[in-house]
Amino acid sequence: MGISKTEHFSENQNEIATAAKALGHPARIAIMEYLMSVDTCICGDIVNELPLAQPTISQHLKELKNAGLIKGSIEGNAICYCIDETCLEKIMTYFSAMAAQLKSKNCC
Repeated sequence: MGISKTEHFSENQNEIATAAKALGHPARIAIMEYLMSVDTCICGDIVNELPLAQPTISQHLKELKNAGLIKGSIEGNAICYCIDETCLEKIMTYFSAMAAQLKSKNCC
């Protein structure tokens, strides 16, 4: 398997790719949807919502956090997670620009 040469791409391209990769699992999509349906969330709440074990959910939360899609704060012995609006806006802007560019093309 080849080595990824991320240094050959722009910071924005790398950030979008990282976010897209993190969203490439249905459990992470479910976590994002759940977080969007509540104001804040404690990890235990997510475990009650999804048919996955707590360690599995923790790993998915870690991937989403590393990609910048969610942020978390420690409250006592629990971690509260929420959507990181900055990353979400960057993704939306990227795909909106792509859609606008496609509208102007006359492609099969």
